[in-house]
Amino acid sequence: MVTNQMLGEIREINLGYMLLAQQMLREDRAAAMFRLGIDKDVADIMENLTASQLLKMASSNMLLCRFRFDDRLMAEMLTSHSRDHSVSQFHAAILLAGKPAEAIV
Repeated sequence: MVTNQMLGEIREINLGYMLLAQQMLREDRAAAMFRLGIDKDVADIMENLTASQLLKMASSNMLLCRFRFDDRLMAEMLTSHSRDHSVSQFHAAILLAGKPAEAIV
């Protein structure tokens, strides 16, 4: 993939993520903070970004979102095709909720 094309796709993902995050925060702040894995300070920043600030932030050459799991067990729980798929996802959500929220530095 050409570097310019990859950077364009990163910007697109960032913009979509930031717009979705703002919408989620405005509709149900507590649920959004849980689902996004962010703390109150980051939620305040994200919710109050102007359109210009949002576009500037989305234009970063690095992804603003990231996977919240970093081990094989969590990945397997989220992709499980077992009969108890909903239980696995619920258990994964509980484990992810226990991880500390990270701030944008």
